[in-house]
Amino acid sequence: MRRNLATPLRRRVRSDPMAAFDRLPPPARTWAHQAVLPWSAASVARIWARALAETGCPQAALDRLHQAEARTLAREPSLSAKT
Repeated sequence: MRRNLATPLRRRVRSDPMAAFDRLPPPARTWAHQAVLPWSAASVARIWARALAETGCPQAALDRLHQAEARTLAREPSLSAKT
């Protein structure tokens, strides 16, 4: 069985989604846990980092996450009618 592991092809490194979620700052992690839509940890981290770099305020970063979710919900009429 060992020979199956030897290959000239590059190995694909798979990310661990739970580890990425665990690396989020606690406020962003709490927001993602309570979000209406399922968000990837990478998306939350990207929005959080950009907002924090622009404003320096964690509350403003949370507001930006709420705005992003509101924009996403607004694009889908069947979802926006349920909320």
